[in-house]
Amino acid sequence: MSKPKQSSTTKKKPAVSPSPERRSELLAIAADVFAEQGYNATTVRKIADAAGMLAGSLYYHFDSKESMLEEILSTFLTELWDGYDTVLQSQLGPRETLEALVTESFREIDRHRSAVAIYQKESRHLVAQARFQYLTDSQQRFEKTWLTTLERGVEERVFRDDLDIRLAYRFVRDTVWVAASWYRPGGGHSPEEIARQYLSMVLDGIAVRT
Repeated sequence: MSKPKQSSTTKKKPAVSPSPERRSELLAIAADVFAEQGYNATTVRKIADAAGMLAGSLYYHFDSKESMLEEILSTFLTELWDGYDTVLQSQLGPRETLEALVTESFREIDRHRSAVAIYQKESRHLVAQARFQYLTDSQQRFEKTWLTTLERGVEERVFRDDLDIRLAYRFVRDTVWVAASWYRPGGGHSPEEIARQYLSMVLDGIAVRT
């Protein structure tokens, strides 16, 4: 009895796309590893180990560690600017704008603590690569936003006229974003509460004395 002939065409299994939830989970794990060990010291294998999977399986989701890092940073900056743009479009006074920008910054630290840490440690080196040029563009936009807010406050006599604008900007920038080194989501204070405490100290130093 002859065997039945096999079909000349082999049926392929339909491709299954990785779920958005799994992709987000892997990016969060990668962000933590990058933040803790540094970009150069982090390998795909280390990220895969932290995710409990084989290194080869990680390539099913991402083509390289560079693409993972790019998505981590671009997602953080997109959400940051969505929040900042909402504040800037609200036509608030300079003091209220500064308060809202600080609050939004702490919210982003809460949402993207590892991405903030990576940005702080790695951005100066990453901008040498064409795919990370957007980091320079974002930094320039960031500086202009904060300097303009402070300058407007001086012009409208909300902030002291003897204020060194650029020095004040650097102080506010650094003291806000350094929080990524110690802040832990889910801790005893919400980002909004931390922002209120921070602003009560800073604004007493730059506001016009009455």
